[in-house]
Amino acid sequence: MTNAMAQFAARETRADVEPGGPPPRTPLFDLSVGLVEDVREPGLAAKGAESFSPRFQVALPYRGFFVWHVGSDDVVGDANQALFITRGEEYRMSHPVRGGYAELIFTPAECVVSELAEATRGGLGAYASFRRRSRRLDPRLQCFRARFLSWANGPSVDSLEAEELVLSLFRWALAEDAPLHPPARSTRRLLVRTKAYLESQLAQPIRLADVGHAVGASPAYLTYLFRRVEGVPLHRYLTQLRLARALVELPHTNDLTALALDVGFSSHSHFSASFHRTFRMTPTEFRRTSRGRVRPSVI
Repeated sequence: MTNAMAQFAARETRADVEPGGPPPRTPLFDLSVGLVEDVREPGLAAKGAESFSPRFQVALPYRGFFVWHVGSDDVVGDANQALFITRGEEYRMSHPVRGGYAELIFTPAECVVSELAEATRGGLGAYASFRRRSRRLDPRLQCFRARFLSWANGPSVDSLEAEELVLSLFRWALAEDAPLHPPARSTRRLLVRTKAYLESQLAQPIRLADVGHAVGASPAYLTYLFRRVEGVPLHRYLTQLRLARALVELPHTNDLTALALDVGFSSHSHFSASFHRTFRMTPTEFRRTSRGRVRPSVI
């Protein structure tokens, strides 16, 4: 077993780390339509205490990895996922990958919750998005998330404009209310281990045999199962994770080659080609417009 796989397996079995306190929350906007917070967990705890949310929320993780244990589900929080939190449900968090995590959390005001709930029998919790608890982000929304972070921390942000953007996000989050077809629990656990391994080795070259060995599945079975459940091949999921990390870092970096290597691409040219193919712009163009506080858009 390689050192990387041994370290990953050791983290998977750790249970003796003391629970930490709640992660620091930085309010970005306190609006009439809801609250927007930037939540950052430094990664000091492997298991969190039992908790619950008194409100409906949508969370957009943008860095790191965690597992959200809610009901009978173990839900992955990584930069490829949006999470849907139903009020009143107890949950806990665990952190099988070192390094902590960061996420945007949107808490809609009660007036927004009531309006959305009128569209379906059973209230907002009856939406498939909240029953599924998560959905994979497409590149367009990953780009929105990165721009929103940069824009929200800029000077003189207009409240009306912010409210429109937040409501656009909620409309997007519930737009594709597809039927619920959850995979078997054993399948969900295997995919959690797989995604944790990808995040833990994000900056390293990854071979399919290493992934299969680390998570206890044959490469053929793992690739078949991953694509059937996630809707994308394993390598594309990994590339999207790497690009999501790059999106968040681009406004703050001057060395694109170093960034490309840091997030796991083999070269600057490989990074640029993947970035342009996914987002229809170059990394330099995204960096320039993000630094210019361009208004994010989900259109």
